[in-house]
Amino acid sequence: MKSLKYLLIGSFMLALSVPAMAQDDNKATIDAITKVIKSKPADLEDQVKAVYKKNKKNEDVLVAMGRAFLDIKDTVNATQYVEYALKANKKYAPAFILQGDIAALNNDGGAAAGYYNQAIYFDPKDPEGYYKYASVYRKISPTEAVGRLEELRAQRPDVVVDGMIGHIYYISNEFDKAAESYAKADRNKLTEKELTEYAMALYFGQKYSESLEIAKFGLTKLPRDAAFNRLAFFNCTDMEDYPSALNYADALFNKSDSAKFSYYDYTYYGNAYNGNKEYDKAVAMYQKALEQKIDNNEKRAGVIKQLSDCYLAKEDYSNAIKYYQDYLTTLGNASANDAAALAQIYIQYADTLSDTARLDMFKKAEQVYVDMEKKYPDALEYVTFMRARVNSYMDPETKEGLAKPYYEKVMGMIEPRAEKSASDNARLVECYRYLGYYYLLKEDKATSTSYWNKILAIDPENEIARQALTLTTK
Repeated sequence: MKSLKYLLIGSFMLALSVPAMAQDDNKATIDAITKVIKSKPADLEDQVKAVYKKNKKNEDVLVAMGRAFLDIKDTVNATQYVEYALKANKKYAPAFILQGDIAALNNDGGAAAGYYNQAIYFDPKDPEGYYKYASVYRKISPTEAVGRLEELRAQRPDVVVDGMIGHIYYISNEFDKAAESYAKADRNKLTEKELTEYAMALYFGQKYSESLEIAKFGLTKLPRDAAFNRLAFFNCTDMEDYPSALNYADALFNKSDSAKFSYYDYTYYGNAYNGNKEYDKAVAMYQKALEQKIDNNEKRAGVIKQLSDCYLAKEDYSNAIKYYQDYLTTLGNASANDAAALAQIYIQYADTLSDTARLDMFKKAEQVYVDMEKKYPDALEYVTFMRARVNSYMDPETKEGLAKPYYEKVMGMIEPRAEKSASDNARLVECYRYLGYYYLLKEDKATSTSYWNKILAIDPENEIARQALTLTTK
């Protein structure tokens, strides 16, 4: 009786070990032939035929061989081995998935989706068919792609479907929907890639505090992960929490595994130092950013402008002007607003100077506006108004009336308008105030009075106009 018992146990254990041994044999065969196919030896055809002859009925090995050929973009042999696998087992789902991958590589999304559907039909519990169908179909309809993944939820409640749905929306650039889907999932079950996409989707949606929360969660699992440290760094910078941003920047640059840096990383580092009023360190980072590969002039110009802004913040006006001029040159198609900002730097610089140096800087500002008048005719009113202001700065006591012709010209542009905006009225008040004061100094009380009354017609409570009128009536 004992002999029979041990015989039955032995038979049972042997039965269990056979599939495991077969699986091990399959893995060894697959690993070996995959290396051969990818290395492309001279006797490749002979080695492949030898493995095929031994595995004509082994769909696992046949699909793996097809997958190896697909990896080197040999779609002819990949297709051949799909056919061999389906001959061995016409219901083998991985063969249909490989067939779909071949179609996807050939940019035939419709055929790929059809093959993935067949894989789902023959193995409705395998998530891969659903995921690949959704990945290829999201280009046609993200909504339908997501609907297919919802079917997987019913088949496999254990699979983090919301994570898959979040990824589909993410790669479709629907970041709000991606974040919503990821939020439904248990974040403890999300992969590193999914957590990164979740934080990125929130970041792109300018939900910086929420993105930071996910990045911090990722760092509890992977404290040396470059993506999570970078996201925490960027979010803190945009939230203007500069001390924290600099801590995460240090973690990214000095304490992250396999981190690679772009101009964007150095630019953000500059932004964090700039925000923390460490201007010299910020300048060094912006300079470092400009040493990196930047794929277009618009992006390079953006870094140069931030460098100019940093010099402006530290009141180094000469360098602020130098780099702003570089910015305009690099940008090429600068707007009127871009050009006008240079004049404002000249004006700020002039306010720190005196005598001839001050006057020369105001003249440079005015020259910017003169050049703008030629290049941006649609900005004529703004340019004329700003020339009026700059000339008033050069003649602070209104002795020469340098601004008079420009304020009169602006007045002539705005007054005929039947409908006037708040901005129009503000400019008119400034014009009338200057001209009222100019004529008061000239002791032309009647003309001066007319301008103060025009101000009161726009702003009845204007105290300056009321006080000026008391002077014109004496």
